[in-house]
Amino acid sequence: MNRMFDLSGKVALVTGCSTGLGVQMAKALARQGASIIALARRQELIDEVARDIRDTYGVDALAIRCDITDTENVEKAVDEALSHFGRIDILINNAGTGAVAPAEDITDEQFKNELEIDLFGTFKVARAVAKKAMIPAKYGRVINIASMYGLVGNKIAPSSPYHAAKGGVVNLTKALAGEWGKYNITVNSICPGYFYTPLTKETLDSDYFQEYAKTVIPMERYGMEGELDAAAVFLASSESSYVTGIALPVDGGYTSM
Repeated sequence: MNRMFDLSGKVALVTGCSTGLGVQMAKALARQGASIIALARRQELIDEVARDIRDTYGVDALAIRCDITDTENVEKAVDEALSHFGRIDILINNAGTGAVAPAEDITDEQFKNELEIDLFGTFKVARAVAKKAMIPAKYGRVINIASMYGLVGNKIAPSSPYHAAKGGVVNLTKALAGEWGKYNITVNSICPGYFYTPLTKETLDSDYFQEYAKTVIPMERYGMEGELDAAAVFLASSESSYVTGIALPVDGGYTSM
């Protein structure tokens, strides 16, 4: 009997797969049987992630160092992945950063860097994977990790470049869904709310932010480890074959208010 959301035989490439949500989602896919390609800039961290996935879930895992802002680097990383596995069925574009400062104090460099990583980097990886692997195979699941801040503004943590970049990811997702649907490739975005990551821990642990969260999140708490996994697994699976172009908030209800 077939079990739903079985990813056995599939190969998933996850960017930003050295810490935090990227590692959690990679492990969630591995738990369902997918082989994993872990991409990030810090080789020692992705080596450890790949080793852990192999030992824990019994699937193949490959660590490839990659700076997603470097087009040549991205192309070579995808080539290396294809040389090893022969296919890439699933892409999770998770790598990102976040500049926090009042808009009037944001520098040109901060804004450019945000767009270069969160938006342009997401496009570069999607372009390479689609062109080299998914379009030839006439199959693919692209999942772009945007943010609830790509859907709304906020008053507590001024981060206009991040809002702009993640809003761009949301609409880039729709554009790619429109273009690549004819190749049986679905392209969706997940818009996480407040989750603990190495980038967010200090802010989320502060008293003022915890009080703020209780007033603006209907669930009155942050997302917990693993609560993004089901969305990623669903959108990575064959069962989501008629779902494309969506922005799926996993935010405790923040964007409903």
